[in-house]
Amino acid sequence: MVFSIHSMAEQVLQIPGPEGPLQGTLVSGAEPSAPMVLIIPGSGPTNRDGNSPLGIRAAPYRLLAQELAARDIHSVRIDKRGMFGSRAAITDPDQVRMQDYAYDVGAWVEYLADRGSQRCIWLLGHSEGGLVALQTAQHSTRLCGLILVATPGRPLASVLRDQLESNPANQPLMPEALNIISALEQGKTVAEVSAPLEPLFRPQVQGYLISIFQVDPVQLIKNVNGPVLILQGTDDLQVHTEDARALSKAKPDAIVKVLPRVNHVLKEVPEGDTQANLRSYAQRDLPLAQGVVEAIVAVVKP
Repeated sequence: MVFSIHSMAEQVLQIPGPEGPLQGTLVSGAEPSAPMVLIIPGSGPTNRDGNSPLGIRAAPYRLLAQELAARDIHSVRIDKRGMFGSRAAITDPDQVRMQDYAYDVGAWVEYLADRGSQRCIWLLGHSEGGLVALQTAQHSTRLCGLILVATPGRPLASVLRDQLESNPANQPLMPEALNIISALEQGKTVAEVSAPLEPLFRPQVQGYLISIFQVDPVQLIKNVNGPVLILQGTDDLQVHTEDARALSKAKPDAIVKVLPRVNHVLKEVPEGDTQANLRSYAQRDLPLAQGVVEAIVAVVKP
């Protein structure tokens, strides 16, 4: 595919994957040599727009790409190996591991840096995508820097424990859940999982969970030499300001932006209103919260 830049154009891109193509969408600004941001999606079946069949329709990545293009910043947002437009890249998406996602992101970086006018590429990782960005940065030499949005500042097993324990309705399930998490941390699979915990811990996804539970973002960020922006909302129900502090403590020269009343899908919500917060996950027409794009632009185009 020919790599071309057209003002405010949107173009589907493909690169080779292990068994079939990986796919993404380029949204361009006016200037061919403007910065390029590669947007890495978060956990589970999250597509290149930031939506999910699990009820998320807020489209934060699509909105972000449009806002960046309006400020003359190019972006490519991608589908993960085995999902959506990249589903042909592997026969069984349950066989994907964390290292595979990082490998694919590295391939996207090489592709974009070779075919565009940019000497380097910015990685923007959202949530679990921030962990993929950190992992990619350990070996990629063509990065301008990292933008870590709502990125955990501790191993994901710890985050998952906190998320489960924060919901009182989960209390009857906690002994089993904690035992499963502990086993996976040790690299052991669990054959028997009760029905309520199947969506999280079904045997088919345990290999992936084992791979991501081994990722320590604090240790990874210490090895990142380039600029880093840590962007966190105060009303994020999944990743907290404590995570941003842990990341910034490990990399003191990182820029940290904590945005009030901003949630996990980058929308502004009433402070402390959990129901309004959750409703925003399905509100495509709700714009990105003020300050999100501005913080990114200030780092990418200082």
